[in-house]
Amino acid sequence: MAAGNEEVSLPRSIRRLLPPFSGAPLGPALTLSLRSLARRRPALFERLGEFRTARFLIDPTDLPFAFCVVPDGASSMVRATGKSGSAPSDVVIRGPLLTLLGILDGSLDGDAVFFHRAISISGKTEAVLALRNAIEDAELQPSDLLGLRGNLARLANAGILGSLAAVRYLAMEVSTPEARRA
Repeated sequence: MAAGNEEVSLPRSIRRLLPPFSGAPLGPALTLSLRSLARRRPALFERLGEFRTARFLIDPTDLPFAFCVVPDGASSMVRATGKSGSAPSDVVIRGPLLTLLGILDGSLDGDAVFFHRAISISGKTEAVLALRNAIEDAELQPSDLLGLRGNLARLANAGILGSLAAVRYLAMEVSTPEARRA
């Protein structure tokens, strides 16, 4: 797990391709994925305790939309929302998309990126701690979110995690001109 200052944003060329409404189809797909995960691994959601019904606003700072997530087991819900800040939430977690995904897949240390100010958190900190502990203990892989098993799961994990690593590397190269000269 990497611990450094991982404030790497999506390249501007990719961000330009994403209009504000482009997140809308992701809400229902992510809701189905989260509910499927809850059926397969209910202990992950039980670990959240009273914070299962908390509303987490996940705001990728380099996307034109955010996500409101309620991780309530089989009743979980994900909704894409605008950046207006009008979505009611108990917790707001903001940071570059690649950093947030790195925390989720375990390739980045959430505490380290928080203390390096690559992400910001406001609201009920105890809810964030419960979510962080549940995610870390679960050791989630992309195949868990997709509901895959066996060889297909291994292939998906390798492909998705490898692609994320490559995008992070490319984003870092694009964002640091001195790295390209070295």
